[in-house]
Amino acid sequence: MPKVHNPATISAPLALYTHAIENAANARWLHISGQVGVEPDGSTAEGVEAQADRAFANIVAILEDAGMGVGDLVKVTSFLTSTDDIGAYRKARDKHLGDARPASTLLVISALARPDLKIEIEAVAAKE
Repeated sequence: MPKVHNPATISAPLALYTHAIENAANARWLHISGQVGVEPDGSTAEGVEAQADRAFANIVAILEDAGMGVGDLVKVTSFLTSTDDIGAYRKARDKHLGDARPASTLLVISALARPDLKIEIEAVAAKE
């Protein structure tokens, strides 16, 4: 079971995440490449909320394929192309991650690899 680190000597997390997670030395690690809002048929989901929902659904599917779940996530890094999209991102994150609180970083950047993509999410999971 991962050990959570949210020391009382620093500010509490600003959203639903954990400042740090420590895993056992024998943990099996899974590094998930950046997932975007592309549907299984190759089409791009319409709008940032749908893209965020699809990106998280992709992460969940990859975790399941590896015999893991959202509770095994230890780090999530998310890239948005607009601060206006933070609410839609958080809605999708909360829907898919539930009570999981991985360490998280959210960045707002000027663009992603394709102009129709509004969000990209990469993740790391570990399981003993």
